Amino acid sequence: MEKTVDTVRSSFNSIRTGRSNPAMLDKIEVEYYGAPTNLKSIAQISTPDASSLLVKPYDKSALKAIEKAIVNSDLGMTPNNDGEVIRLAIPQLTSERRKELSKIVAKQAEEGKVALRNVRRDAIKSYEKLEKEKKLSEDNVKDLSSDLQKVTDEYMKKIDSLYKQKEKELLTV
Repeated sequence: MEKTVDTVRSSFNSIRTGRSNPAMLDKIEVEYYGAPTNLKSIAQISTPDASSLLVKPYDKSALKAIEKAIVNSDLGMTPNNDGEVIRLAIPQLTSERRKELSKIVAKQAEEGKVALRNVRRDAIKSYEKLEKEKKLSEDNVKDLSSDLQKVTDEYMKKIDSLYKQKEKELLTV
């Protein structure tokens, strides 16, 4: 369940708000020496100010490939390559784009909740299987199921708070 919350958190981080955040580039894959490689493993990503990102590759020969990967991503940013580093200016979000991103965040939060429910369902099935095999009593299954429900509710609240935080971040101009 913790893994599900981490997945939701990382997918939220990849959605850009009005401010720059190195995590925005986490999902970018660069074709590096013929193999898809994660951008953060071949370059240093920093935020010189609130509205720009600086990508400094460890190997200067990767500049073109990094630039191409950023252009092909759906982030809507135009890279500025000066031969040493790539600068990315973060454009301000329009109100329409903010609402669109808010819907995407809501969808991702719901997918996270569905994943949590699936984990809960699978655990309950395994409890029932153990009960049929006489390894657990009916009371134990009920106790475990109610404990599991409490844990599931806790993780649902975590996802809700992440969602509310990201939505607030998106809708704040």
